[in-house]
Amino acid sequence: MAPPNNPASSVFNLLHSNSLEKNFTLSNGKFSVKGFPLLHDVPSNVTFTPFSVNSESDAPLPLLERVQSLSHRGGFLGFTKTEPSDKMTNSLGRFTDRNFLSIFRFKTWWSTQWVGTSGSDLQLETQWVVLDVPEINSYFMIIPIIEGSFRSALWPGQDGHVMIFAESGSTQVKSSSFNSIAYVHVSDNPFNLMKEAFSALRVHLNTFKLLEEKNTPSLVDKFGWCTWDAMYLTVEPSGVWQGVKEFSEGGVPARFIIIDDGWQSINFDSDNPHEDAKNLVLGGEQMTGRLHRFDEGEKFRKYKGGSLLGPNAPKFNPQRPKMLITKAIELERAIKARNRAVQSGVTDLSDFDSKIEILKKELDDMFGGEEESSGSDGGYGKDADDYGLQAFTRDLRSKFKGLDDIWVWHALCGAWGGVRPGATDLNCKVAPCNVSSGLRGTMPDLAVDKIVEAGIGLVHPSQATEFYDSMYSHLAKSGITGVKVDVIHTLEYVSEEYGGRVELAKAYYDGLTKSLSKNFKGTGIISSMQQANDFFFLGTKQVAMGRVGDDFWFQDPNGDPNGVFWLQGVHMIHCSYNSLWMGQIIQPDWDMFQSDHVCAKYHAGSRAICGGPVYLSDSLGCHDFDLIKKLVYPDGTIPKCQRYALPTRDCLFVNPLFDNKSILKIWNFNKYGGVIGAFNCQGAGWDPKERRILGYSQCYKPVSGTVHVKDIEWDQSVEAAEMGDAEEYVVYLDQAEKLLFAISKSDPIQVTIQPSTFELFFFVPIKKLGPVAKFAPIGLTNMFNSGGTIQELDYEEAAAKIKVKGGGNFLAYANGPPKSCLVNGAEVTFEWSNDGKLMLNVPWIEEAGGISHVVIAF
Repeated sequence: MAPPNNPASSVFNLLHSNSLEKNFTLSNGKFSVKGFPLLHDVPSNVTFTPFSVNSESDAPLPLLERVQSLSHRGGFLGFTKTEPSDKMTNSLGRFTDRNFLSIFRFKTWWSTQWVGTSGSDLQLETQWVVLDVPEINSYFMIIPIIEGSFRSALWPGQDGHVMIFAESGSTQVKSSSFNSIAYVHVSDNPFNLMKEAFSALRVHLNTFKLLEEKNTPSLVDKFGWCTWDAMYLTVEPSGVWQGVKEFSEGGVPARFIIIDDGWQSINFDSDNPHEDAKNLVLGGEQMTGRLHRFDEGEKFRKYKGGSLLGPNAPKFNPQRPKMLITKAIELERAIKARNRAVQSGVTDLSDFDSKIEILKKELDDMFGGEEESSGSDGGYGKDADDYGLQAFTRDLRSKFKGLDDIWVWHALCGAWGGVRPGATDLNCKVAPCNVSSGLRGTMPDLAVDKIVEAGIGLVHPSQATEFYDSMYSHLAKSGITGVKVDVIHTLEYVSEEYGGRVELAKAYYDGLTKSLSKNFKGTGIISSMQQANDFFFLGTKQVAMGRVGDDFWFQDPNGDPNGVFWLQGVHMIHCSYNSLWMGQIIQPDWDMFQSDHVCAKYHAGSRAICGGPVYLSDSLGCHDFDLIKKLVYPDGTIPKCQRYALPTRDCLFVNPLFDNKSILKIWNFNKYGGVIGAFNCQGAGWDPKERRILGYSQCYKPVSGTVHVKDIEWDQSVEAAEMGDAEEYVVYLDQAEKLLFAISKSDPIQVTIQPSTFELFFFVPIKKLGPVAKFAPIGLTNMFNSGGTIQELDYEEAAAKIKVKGGGNFLAYANGPPKSCLVNGAEVTFEWSNDGKLMLNVPWIEEAGGISHVVIAF
């Protein structure tokens, strides 16, 4: 009997000539790439080791072969110290006068883009840096990674030095030597660089999987609604029902909903251990709260099955959540005013205290009728199947037939403050929080302050699987199909007694992974507040979708009145640049927004081409259905691009937030064309001295730039590569509603974008039909992503056959009028103008899933 195949062994025998190619040398204090000295004054205690394939990797054979074939492009840096420690800092060398792009953590949870020209320009907690090396037509990347029980990040040093900071997260876990604490990679294409580097790390670490290896959640190409900004912690059954109903009646049914923070059973250490905390509204109010049971909170447990289905359903005031939120904000401001008075030395606080007490009473009084609004008769517990979350989800699906997925939110450790010790059967205790050295240089954060204040009620890592199963088995039985897991990076605060942050994370992520597979088909998860390397390197064997931006902020929480505008551009920058690395491992999720926001159209333009799901956090009764219908089909699906959007190559080493000159351009593909979104994001950015993101009003102005067909990276998709070789393209400008023409050698298209606005450019290859005719389909122009509405395209000698999804105005380019146009077999009238616009109307046919068959003959 022949011995079994060993895929890894077979890979080692491939492509010897490539692996012998020498791209890196470390000698005499210089680290050279392709013979070019790139890092200078490298300390003598730094080592370099060429990359080799991990023989124990479980990666699929095609991935192993790909990584092996490019192994000569990567390697590892290490260093040695004389004394062991739980945290160490060491220089990797210095560089100056060289453009770089990096990603750094500006909060515990969130990362963003940063550019500069020397190692000293880096920010604390940098997750990776890419150097532009035009001298050798290459891009060079340094990625701090995990080795043993240590996790690393890059820091700025003096005189251009790049520092690496390695920490275990526990004073009991020490080391003095590393062979592979940072990975380096070189490529002549920045997008290949990302793919090659993270593929190599996937094989090397063998602790995570790439996006290409995983299935994404079904909601990735659907429309949904999240309760967060609509209701915050006041979320309850009648409010959720009202929200789903409004979208259904508005003609854009939600195919998924996320019941966000506020549905759980939480209380505070000073509360009765068996009762839920009452009358919570804003997020900051419950950050010291802990789970005291693993099923839904009282508001949802009291729901009686059928109570919202009949003609006598309890009345619900859609304005109620907004009124509660408004009053809670007023109370929050009064408390902040008192705190400022204390800090300024005021001793007589009676006026402040009196106002606070009045506002508290007013808020409590407003909560008076909650039981009546919850679809409850107070009889929960009589028959479990007739009450609670299970009855509620059953009723939702009975009423709203297209509602495929109902997800709920939870913090990684249960609630923001974890689990209350003694409240469950699990071994749990409050772990004190220690903020790491790198995070002390990040943005001040109320959430961090609250968590440090109260500690985390941490279930022992040996029971992590049991912990998640305690929640997920109940949720799955109750009709919940997935979870949004938030507040992920609290683990690094509480790792002192548990072997350090790496070992604690491994235990928790292993439990999460097992329970996801068991209860939610392995795909029912969005990860959030997770934008640091140890989550991606340790927690993503199963997780296939996650947030790539921070929260959608409809206004600046610190009071800048212009924040309502510039925060939206900041959000776009987070999402675009984080997708460069996170998109290798997870499907980027650009987060929700509100359709009635002053910048809603601006957000909608980016969501239309981001390649991920579209979901809103609209308050009840506050919807712009005309806008939503430019994103969403009548069946609740969306015309989604083929992959995730990324910044164009000429945006990689510039600052589209406050350099006064750069437009953010992102590119993506549809099945039959490419798209570039040009967005003016100028007006704000990170201030290293203030350690926060600030508005720069002098930058909030029109910005000019160029767009070219070569800005689209056609070679990044096998399916798109052929389109990149087209002789000629028609270019449709969505906002300007005009057609242009381009070839690969054309001059760039000049464009000026106003503040908080955008333009979408659709590049569609022109096809010659017969001896004279030229044709290119644009798609339905009543949708932002017009090109995404074209499902299939076939050309015959003198005709184009097009399958279109959606109803509305179909636009194509034709250099002359066609002989006939057929829609679903019937000839229809059309309009053709001398500028080449060919227009006709297609219907939405429900029975056909919204699909129309269009034939245009010349």
